[in-house]
Amino acid sequence: MYPYYYYRVSNWGDVLNLLQQSLFAEKMVCAMSSELFHIPATKDLEGNRQMHDHLVPASYHLLTATGSAQRLINGEDRQSIIDTLVACINNAQDQNKKVRVGLSTMLENASQEYKPFIDLIIKWQNQKEAYLSQAKDTVRSMGISFTTESNQQNGGNQSY
Repeated sequence: MYPYYYYRVSNWGDVLNLLQQSLFAEKMVCAMSSELFHIPATKDLEGNRQMHDHLVPASYHLLTATGSAQRLINGEDRQSIIDTLVACINNAQDQNKKVRVGLSTMLENASQEYKPFIDLIIKWQNQKEAYLSQAKDTVRSMGISFTTESNQQNGGNQSY
């Protein structure tokens, strides 16, 4: 059905593992940055709300990509699953760029007491993005293209 079928099947485990590692780091970013809303000194920290406006869709796309990889591991092999995985990796990466802007704003506006905490969130964000990028590279090595075509087909809509 697909070119390089055997090669693809034998690498979905690597993709899934990398996406799960990225998802673990995402959980830490979400838990730590959300905690700031519950600390009186940081509840209104500039940049946090804006960062979350992009963290939520980034999380959604990472979860969807991970679920798609799991489905491929389980033996499903429809091209639409692969297309979903590709689009969601791209969309997560796009949202992550905006998450970074919010994190930078947070770091600039935090008191000295909370800067190390936000630095730690940024380190988790770095890990999340590194694993996601490695997953993308692994998918590419399987002969799958990451064009922006998937976003254009949706008219730029990133919620699927």
